[in-house]
Amino acid sequence: MKQYQELLTTILDSGTRQKNRTGIDTFMIPGYMMKFDLRQGFPALTTKKLAFKSMVGELLAFLRGANTVKQFNDLGCKFWDANGSAPAWVNNINRLSRVYFDEEGVSHDAGDLGRIYGVQWRDWLTNANGDHLDQLENLLSEIKTNPTSRRLIVSAWRPDELTKMALPPCHYSFQVIIEQESKTMHLLWNQRSCDVFLGIPMNIASYAILLHVLARITGYNVGTLTGFLADVHIYENHLAQVKEQLLRNPYDLPHLKISDRVVEGTKVEDIKPEDIELVGYECHAAIKAEMAV
Repeated sequence: MKQYQELLTTILDSGTRQKNRTGIDTFMIPGYMMKFDLRQGFPALTTKKLAFKSMVGELLAFLRGANTVKQFNDLGCKFWDANGSAPAWVNNINRLSRVYFDEEGVSHDAGDLGRIYGVQWRDWLTNANGDHLDQLENLLSEIKTNPTSRRLIVSAWRPDELTKMALPPCHYSFQVIIEQESKTMHLLWNQRSCDVFLGIPMNIASYAILLHVLARITGYNVGTLTGFLADVHIYENHLAQVKEQLLRNPYDLPHLKISDRVVEGTKVEDIKPEDIELVGYECHAAIKAEMAV
């Protein structure tokens, strides 16, 4: 993960102080690109322990269209606990309950997260009549029937529903590109807001797994993963942790193993956390830091 270490150093060297909604200043650079060749190993951070099982649970929850804290917890992920109980979101649920949740028959129990990532991936509302579009299912169908398309895109950015989400999407779209001659699938993602110490290692690993999963169930080989990052920042209260991390030497990259029961044609809903395993993962100890919400 040399690319990640270089990004940390770049922000420390040239980032500018920036205020933001959390009240904790960041050091920020505008615009950055990262690229990983998954044929050379899985891009898991080794200079601190990656919460791999939680991250797998989060991705599988997205793929299933999860919209409650319990659904994430049931898959082994607690990342969304704080967002689900954040005062601003709880107050927003109460404000929206009559005009959105009640009228549309959407549950708003404790821990409801609204129309976040996976809901948009699997249940995009197309018009006022309530028609639904499953973007992920359409993507898989298009990969099968029209793999050279340059429109293999899934978006989570829904401007008219941002207030109906516990957290508007940070990584807001991804695109698949397939090389027909070599039967190789590449994936590219776009991210508007990038918490480099806590979030970006998870985003890299999550989209790397997504690429592996999509390639497996559609019959392609994995290729490269590219991230286009916009507001790229380190929170001020993470600076000490970042400097500690940069003193550590990275280990060799591990490899991802997907269960043999996941084959071409497997439905994403049928993939379980135990089907995805990181093999040969050697890492330094975890470094704790508070998430800004």
